[in-house]
Amino acid sequence: MIPRQKQAVAYCLATLAAFALGLPSLGAASQRIHLTPNFTMGESFRYHIESQTITTGTTTTPIVNPEAAKQLKQVADLEVRLNVVGVQPAPATNGAPGAARLRATYEKATAATQTDAYDPAAAALDAQYNNLQGRSVEFTIEADGKISHITGLDEAVSNPSAAAAVRDWITGFSPSANLPPEGIAIGQKWSAERPLENTPLGNLLWRTSSSYLRDEACELPGQSASAAQNPDEATAGTSTGTPAAPAKHAAASSGPLCAVILTSFDILRRGSENADATPEEYRHSGLRTSGTWTGKGERLDTISQQTGMLLRSTQTSTQKMDFEIVSAISGSKIHYAGQVETQSEITLMPNAAAAP
Repeated sequence: MIPRQKQAVAYCLATLAAFALGLPSLGAASQRIHLTPNFTMGESFRYHIESQTITTGTTTTPIVNPEAAKQLKQVADLEVRLNVVGVQPAPATNGAPGAARLRATYEKATAATQTDAYDPAAAALDAQYNNLQGRSVEFTIEADGKISHITGLDEAVSNPSAAAAVRDWITGFSPSANLPPEGIAIGQKWSAERPLENTPLGNLLWRTSSSYLRDEACELPGQSASAAQNPDEATAGTSTGTPAAPAKHAAASSGPLCAVILTSFDILRRGSENADATPEEYRHSGLRTSGTWTGKGERLDTISQQTGMLLRSTQTSTQKMDFEIVSAISGSKIHYAGQVETQSEITLMPNAAAAP
């Protein structure tokens, strides 16, 4: 059972970055923004992703390894091109945009890890990230914003941690699935919960609290002042010159505005702390788990109100784990205690830099 337990420990330590995309509309009376994806066939755009993860901790196993790594720092640098390869007609019932099919191609993907001792698992994870370069994954954003029909992931990565990261990046493309259906207005706050999956402890959940802070002038790194006043020209074209979609409402200032949304999150456990924490998939494998897993962090998103594109997202988070995995058959056990700190920044690249 020890290899299975080690794989579980490595899998649950993956940390993730996310995108957020959508096309807002503003009601004259309610002044609410609806971040509903609305893509045009043939659109193409790129994002630059930088992330840093620092993991500190110890794993205690029946076979003592005094040279095991206790600290790991991984830095990843990626550029992803997104192409809209299919758009379905809008539903006749409510006029909302139809589902869209997107292809994400990793034009650049590098990762480098520093450890205080040799760690073959870290080296393997670096190789998986590096192997993403040149590969593509396709997915569908449904009319309600939810992600479905992800294909190509198994061919792109085989490492469970890298696959989980790619899957979570894809899920982050559409924030509308987790936003209030009535839309959001400046000053509004809302919250949500979802299960925290693929961990050795059951009944864990993400609890998020979000607030629409303000509007501010849109600006992309490295673009000219005139382009900053019209980010549609810098972000919404395609390689074939397809023009940007018109704005659905006039900006309140001399230039286009961006919505700034702050989200804080916590990792909590539902139910009694004394209850059995073993997930069903572990129980079926003859394992029992116990311990604690907590975390908190913040994310700040800046989204263009004219294009609906995420211009920038910065996130910081800290997770603390102290859990044990025990074989119900042999009694062998693994104990892990550690902390994971992450920082990430996702930036929409100006169209001039994004042209193939």
